[in-house]
Amino acid sequence: MRTTLAIDDDVFAYVRAHAERERISIGEALSRLARQGIQASQLPPPATARPKSRYALLPARKEAITSEHVRRLMEQEGI
Repeated sequence: MRTTLAIDDDVFAYVRAHAERERISIGEALSRLARQGIQASQLPPPATARPKSRYALLPARKEAITSEHVRRLMEQEGI
């Protein structure tokens, strides 16, 4: 579909650069980016788990944290 749009300069510059990188037309680049935005806005917001305690959880690690690790860090921090 052909139409005339008023697009902010920064948006146009981004779309043009995207089109050049992907070697597609500016119209195709704008359509793809708009579809990505539409799809992203339709996703349900990520569920946030309620904390079970007042202590924050650390991300999973490959190694187990031992009492020795804790003692060593406490000594380093002067606790």
